[in-house]
Amino acid sequence: MNSESPNSGTQDKKKVEIQGTYREYGPYLTLGFQLAAAIIVFFFLGDWVDKRYGIAPIGKLVGTSIGMVGGFVKFFKSVASMIADEKRNRMSEKREN
Repeated sequence: MNSESPNSGTQDKKKVEIQGTYREYGPYLTLGFQLAAAIIVFFFLGDWVDKRYGIAPIGKLVGTSIGMVGGFVKFFKSVASMIADEKRNRMSEKREN
């Protein structure tokens, strides 16, 4: 006798679908975290510079600005790369059909 429940096949399908969704959309979900992390890291670096040299709030402003610019550059490069990959995938799917 088979000890598996009748719904185990359905549950396995759902797991595979969810995993596929995470693989597909996961890179997009991390973009916001990367942007926020860049800004926060450079803010605290600027805070350290402010405390070390006594130039508050210039270090925080410069650090936050650098974090924003660097974060947005990385954000837009990542998005452009993802869009290009998606176009390539669509073109290869069209060729196969």
